[in-house]
Amino acid sequence: MDDSAVCAQQRYDMLRAGLDQLDQGFTIFDAGLRMVSWNRAFLRLLDFPEEMAYVGAPFESFIRYNAERGEYGPGDPATLTARIVGLAGNFAAHYAERHRPNGRIIAVRGAPLPHAGFMTLYTDITEQRHYEGLIEEQNQALEARVHERTAELEAAHSANLDITASLRRSEARLRLITDRVPANIGYFDNQLIFRYANQGYSNWFGLPIEEIVGHSTASVLGPTVWPTVRDNVLRGLSGQQVSYEYSLTRADGRPVFARSTLVPEFAPDGTVLGCFVLALDVTEQKRTQAALAQAQKMEAIGQLTGGIAHDFNNMLTVVIGNLAVLREQQGDDAGIAEYLDAALQASRRGVDLIKRLLAFSRQQPLAPRTVDIGRLVQEMAKLIRRSLPESIALHPPSGEGVLLARVDPNQLDSALLNLVLNARDAMPQGGTIRIGLETQRLAGEEAEAHELPPGDYVAIVVSDDGLGMDGATQARVFEPFFTTKPFGKGSGLGLAMVYGFVRQSGGCVRIDSTPGAGTSVTLLLPALPAETALLEAPADPAGPLGNPDRLVLLVEDDPEVRRIVRMQLIDLGYPVLEAENGPEALSIIENVPDIAILLSDVVMPGGIDGRELARRARRQRPGMRIVLMSGYAYGNPDDDGGPAAEPALPMLGKPFEKRQLAAILQTSET
Repeated sequence: MDDSAVCAQQRYDMLRAGLDQLDQGFTIFDAGLRMVSWNRAFLRLLDFPEEMAYVGAPFESFIRYNAERGEYGPGDPATLTARIVGLAGNFAAHYAERHRPNGRIIAVRGAPLPHAGFMTLYTDITEQRHYEGLIEEQNQALEARVHERTAELEAAHSANLDITASLRRSEARLRLITDRVPANIGYFDNQLIFRYANQGYSNWFGLPIEEIVGHSTASVLGPTVWPTVRDNVLRGLSGQQVSYEYSLTRADGRPVFARSTLVPEFAPDGTVLGCFVLALDVTEQKRTQAALAQAQKMEAIGQLTGGIAHDFNNMLTVVIGNLAVLREQQGDDAGIAEYLDAALQASRRGVDLIKRLLAFSRQQPLAPRTVDIGRLVQEMAKLIRRSLPESIALHPPSGEGVLLARVDPNQLDSALLNLVLNARDAMPQGGTIRIGLETQRLAGEEAEAHELPPGDYVAIVVSDDGLGMDGATQARVFEPFFTTKPFGKGSGLGLAMVYGFVRQSGGCVRIDSTPGAGTSVTLLLPALPAETALLEAPADPAGPLGNPDRLVLLVEDDPEVRRIVRMQLIDLGYPVLEAENGPEALSIIENVPDIAILLSDVVMPGGIDGRELARRARRQRPGMRIVLMSGYAYGNPDDDGGPAAEPALPMLGKPFEKRQLAAILQTSET
């Protein structure tokens, strides 16, 4: 299994684990009505055995299981199964509520997918229906009580005071009940005036009950919500029971969502007196659905990025290899060398770009190293500038000398990009973003306040003159999934990721913001002394570059890449044999006992990739030195679950230059 498969499996396991945390059941069936995905809530809500659910399980098996245990009522199970499976094959959106034998009510909502097949959500709405029934019973009880007391008033005017008091007690008891129900309950008459609101309704709109009762629906709902629900309200007053969803923005800027049902009240002559309102908060359900969609989108982006990185790195291997040969052969010609140096520099920037793409899609592991922060920020500012509209000016830091810190440069790039894009979004009308860079010394109480050891820190400051944040928002800004952006415009993970990366790097994040006066975000990273750069500078390989007594077997499916690597090996003094795939390489290893070094690509066709080839070569020739090449992800090539007892193999990331190839081959021979 190659790294891409490992990463895909990890992402799949993470997605499955996340889906298993949901209270809602979830299934996806493909165009052939075969199961693609599910979660544990689906099995639990519908009492299916776990062994029934697997990738490829037929939809018909679940329907037949239900029919045989009487879930669909009386009738021949085979006939019931055929009818339901036939309907499912239409791949149409559908909604149904199933009353299960155990008394639970399950809402089943299905939606077709772009390539046929469908996704279905299963929600336990037993409690919701219970509360609706309770409210209806209470309304009926209230109506009956009012009629009863009214008759008594007409029959015995002398008992008026006692009856009035009793009615007030009944209303108080009813209000006590409705105030305790976890739903927003109200009533408005046919003049669109609210006549009742429970405490939940009051809390939902952030208004005292006295500012709801006696006021118009338009004034209570406000100029944003009222236009979106007006047509549904008029339908309710026409005598229809209506259900709909709407959203509103709370005073703290947080969007919330509600699902409302309007139940008309009729007079004896059939006219509509008004409508009862039952509304439930469905914000978390909406956020769960959005988080699932975001996770699926990020998975697709990661797969696309990985494929681009692999192919692009192979192309860069060919480009850099040919340019390096030309540079060696034509280096004495200053005119040609100038063009070759520029081309090599541009190609190496392409390598850095691919690394940033892999870091963005989280397919490159955390790799801290000594970084010149000033240089990194300057380079990143050039890329960031292209993401900003003309209405926003970006001022990068001026020269501050060499400021060093030990961090993962790709993660720091992503953090800076997150902060600048947040600043951009806080200035919809334009403004200025400034990136500052300095050294700060923390000691005593200041270091304790930041939970950091005393010492010198590199401070990266990203500031804007945008909308700013209040204290309540600043207190929650690093919480995962917390966002002040409009629903669907942000996952709420950006600053949480920045915080986690900086803390993991031994630093902290500090935010200073005032509503209407802008925001300043400071990243503090432990500073390193300037001489650290010299201590970590890579040394050129010493001694002879190659070894004519060490026969190398080069395995690479791309002929242009294979040609470049062969030329580099020959220039280094190694004799070379070539193979274009794993089976051909195994045949050569079996028949040529003089092979000393195996240099193989990781991703290859033919059923045997580089890792599998390495395992088989180890078994046949335990003394052979093995080096793998990869243009996709770097790290331990045995991370795909191979035997723990096998030693790790050296990995050479594409594209590479001849000196890097020489260094890793010499290392493999020591």
